[in-house]
Amino acid sequence: MRNIPDSLSARLGDATTLCHCWRLLLRDGSRIGFTDHDLDITFDGVTYAAASGLDSSDVETAIGFSSAGGDVAGALFAASLTEEALASGRYDGATIETWLVDWGQVDARVLLDVACIGEVTRSDTAFTAELRSLAQVFDEPRGRLFQAGCAADLGDVRCGVKLEGAPLRVACTVLAVESATALRLSLTGQSSGWFSNGSLYAADVRLGTIRDHMEMDGSARVILWGPVASLLVGASVYLTAGCDKSFDACRTKFANQANFRGFPHMPGNDLMLGYINAGAVGMDGGSLFR
Repeated sequence: MRNIPDSLSARLGDATTLCHCWRLLLRDGSRIGFTDHDLDITFDGVTYAAASGLDSSDVETAIGFSSAGGDVAGALFAASLTEEALASGRYDGATIETWLVDWGQVDARVLLDVACIGEVTRSDTAFTAELRSLAQVFDEPRGRLFQAGCAADLGDVRCGVKLEGAPLRVACTVLAVESATALRLSLTGQSSGWFSNGSLYAADVRLGTIRDHMEMDGSARVILWGPVASLLVGASVYLTAGCDKSFDACRTKFANQANFRGFPHMPGNDLMLGYINAGAVGMDGGSLFR
């Protein structure tokens, strides 16, 4: 049961003095505040910015370990809410606190909910961030998954590949912006598909995942999964190689088969559903991969 301070309880009948404040606790230790009030509010050493365009939906709650939640939405015009910050994943996994505050007497406040940021979706200059209850950690997988593909991400600690220098990391210039998701780059020397599933960066900010990379005459065309904002002709960018998480790519493209984090010899559905044929090649009880 939530304890409401007496100073706030006495003011609950007067809705004109109440507002909501949201405090984001980022993984890097930063604390950022927003409010739906028309003036900035400060408490606990955090200034909650007004006119941030932030608003929240109703939050669902449930008994037990079900992962309930809601969402917050807003426009990308607050000083700390930028397209680049969202695209780079700065808010991924952040904790968000929702406070009910009396803006006339900020000491009269109560913590309504604590959640974490889930999926963030964007459209034009607005965004919506999913709020997930802390119970969602019980839905996260633990340990390794038995799967044919690699469970590591290219370049992480488990993978071990260093995305440094050509051909794994290549700098180039934007020659043309064909659409919100298609770019022409001054990139040569790599076959089509080398950067597919890779990443596009500008000034060390990750702009998105490359869906397709096509080598053209004296240039390259890359198509991204999502729109890229604020890239102009002549901008300096760099690309990192992509990986389809197959054992073949790990061995032939990166020579990193010793660190492959999957089970490439796992039998597929065809083998599991097949029938015994004593006369078939290799059906002698030995290894299928000798």
